[in-house]
Amino acid sequence: MPSIEDELFPSTPGKFKIDRSNRQLHRCFASTSTMFLWALFLIALTASYLSFQSFVDSGSRYLTASWGGIQWEKQVRTSAQIHRSGGISVLVTGATGFVGSHVSLALRKRGDGVVGLDNFNNYYDPSLKRARRSLLSSRGIFVVEGDLNDAKLLAKLFDVVAFTHVMHLAAQAGVRYAMENPQSYVHSNIAGLVNLLETCKSANPQPAIVWASSSSVYGLNEKVPFSESDRTDQPASLYAATKKAGEEITHTYNHIYGLAITGLRFFTVYGPWGRPDMAYFSFTRNILQGKPITIYRGKNRVDLARDFTFIDDIVKGCLGSLDSSGKSTGSGGKKRGSAPFRIFNLGNTSPVTVPILVDILEKHLKVKAKRNFVEMPGNGDVPFTHANISSARNEFGYKPTTDLETGLKKFVRWYLSYYGYNTKAKLVH
Repeated sequence: MPSIEDELFPSTPGKFKIDRSNRQLHRCFASTSTMFLWALFLIALTASYLSFQSFVDSGSRYLTASWGGIQWEKQVRTSAQIHRSGGISVLVTGATGFVGSHVSLALRKRGDGVVGLDNFNNYYDPSLKRARRSLLSSRGIFVVEGDLNDAKLLAKLFDVVAFTHVMHLAAQAGVRYAMENPQSYVHSNIAGLVNLLETCKSANPQPAIVWASSSSVYGLNEKVPFSESDRTDQPASLYAATKKAGEEITHTYNHIYGLAITGLRFFTVYGPWGRPDMAYFSFTRNILQGKPITIYRGKNRVDLARDFTFIDDIVKGCLGSLDSSGKSTGSGGKKRGSAPFRIFNLGNTSPVTVPILVDILEKHLKVKAKRNFVEMPGNGDVPFTHANISSARNEFGYKPTTDLETGLKKFVRWYLSYYGYNTKAKLVH
């Protein structure tokens, strides 16, 4: 088969008839034409190469992208399938986080469709999040690796699945870390929230949204127990300020676009598969390693107290909120009528001081702690929290049933198992 060169240029001399009287002119013309054709050929070859390279690069990006493609869409649809009558299809953000993983498993267990979304950031050891994802995967839950601020990803997810609900648990957590990396709180807790709401407002149908606010919004409030009607305009940390901003932002989207939105103010959640940055978790690690633990005290050496709430009780509150969320009334970004806007406390209603928490850990670990008492620094922490849960109880029957003694026993059993002691770690629901 002739090559491109053969097609364009004759290989046998004499195929061009040249008038002898104009030989020099024709030679010059032939030489110029040949150079011109070669130039065209090189330009065409270069253009073809660049076009092919662009195709290869695009294909490479497509193949290596963490989302997109036929197989990816199939995984998303399969995970979102509902397996019970009257079930719901839920997008869970922060699905490999502490609360997110538990809520995802509980939804799947009762037959709801669940698709997870998580960016696997390194605020704490991502290997724990990967382990949670493996657990979710074993139950048929697909977790998309991506960021809330990726508008194209969110739009694609809603294009593939008509989610009935969003359980928004993704956030930059932690009170003290805000002093080190404040931008991360704005990026996740404000910009990420707005991006999610923008996607939800434009979805057709619009999903109902339940999201995690925080008990931190009560800030310097001294009235106890904390009630949803109490003032929340004195945040003590940037984290609290971003959560308070989230409550105002969600109210705006409810008012303008008809999104049904429920905010949940969690009170110091603890339990198996918890966050390593939480006090009970780090205390356990240091006690087992023989290292001292730092226990903060308030003014006049008053012990700090927290309304510790076991993860299973929080999960019940999340599911109850989803089931009673009501429906969004907008369509394609336009409000058709008023929609529910609610905020609830989810706590245990029984504050316990930190020294007593350490006593319980010592009992279950069978190791004495090396306690180092320090005056609480001005880093955003508050001296106590105490939830009034009457609104959640009246609205969807929320009733915590796990006391701190029982909950910490379950946590210690998981911790010893997960970090290489006796049996394989399990997440029980």
